[in-house]
Amino acid sequence: MIFKRMLASVGIGGATVETVLDDDTVQPGGTVTGILKVTGGRVAQTLEGISVGLRANVEKEYEYEDSEGETHSGEYTIDVIIAEQAVTEEETELEPGQEFELPFELTVPMEAPVTAVGGAHVLEGVGLNTRLHVDNALDRQDVDPLLIEPLPAQAAVLESLHALGFELRSVDLEKGEVPGTRQNLPFYQEFEYSAAGRYEGLESLELTFLTDDDGVDAVLELDKKPGVLFGEGGDALLRLSIEHGATDPEEIAAKLHEWVHAAAGE
Repeated sequence: MIFKRMLASVGIGGATVETVLDDDTVQPGGTVTGILKVTGGRVAQTLEGISVGLRANVEKEYEYEDSEGETHSGEYTIDVIIAEQAVTEEETELEPGQEFELPFELTVPMEAPVTAVGGAHVLEGVGLNTRLHVDNALDRQDVDPLLIEPLPAQAAVLESLHALGFELRSVDLEKGEVPGTRQNLPFYQEFEYSAAGRYEGLESLELTFLTDDDGVDAVLELDKKPGVLFGEGGDALLRLSIEHGATDPEEIAAKLHEWVHAAAGE
């Protein structure tokens, strides 16, 4: 029995939790609901509470100088809790094999990253994190991916870029701040695009959304290739503030088109 308790304390043969979502698709500001199915392990354990949250894998850059004066840089991944909410804080004695269920709900922050567009995953590493807080043992966790679809204002920008011929190349989360925006979380999401056709003179275009209850800041940066379309290389920056409900893709596309040509000096 002592050996079983030791194993349970490090998560082997201990209590488990399964999260069953009513719907795995949500938008920022929406609510995720479902059922938590808790099952006791091989030994009795004390649950000190159960919580659900939204977690994300975020890239953080580093740079350091070694003893010989050579600079090294790179990036690594950190785990960030975006939101967390207690389902119950009641202490419960969980007997071996005992089962029970609890309903839960979690409000997704307005600034939550977009993980899917049109039902297709564009970003991994973001999910619903359910934790059993176990006395004198490692907390047991269950992580379930979420399809966080864009808000109408965000979708309008994404649709406009697609209509202009930009192709999505990658999406990631980066530790840092975008000054002068609605940002509250300690990281931001970056969509990176490549260009073709009339905009093939672009090296790349990067898009970041910062969102709150009032609207969306869309920050776009393009890297210009020197050549025929652009007289000189370099970067150009555009910041759009869009109120929720102002989602006319044609109007946004016109602003983006005008910006690209202004950056080209035409």
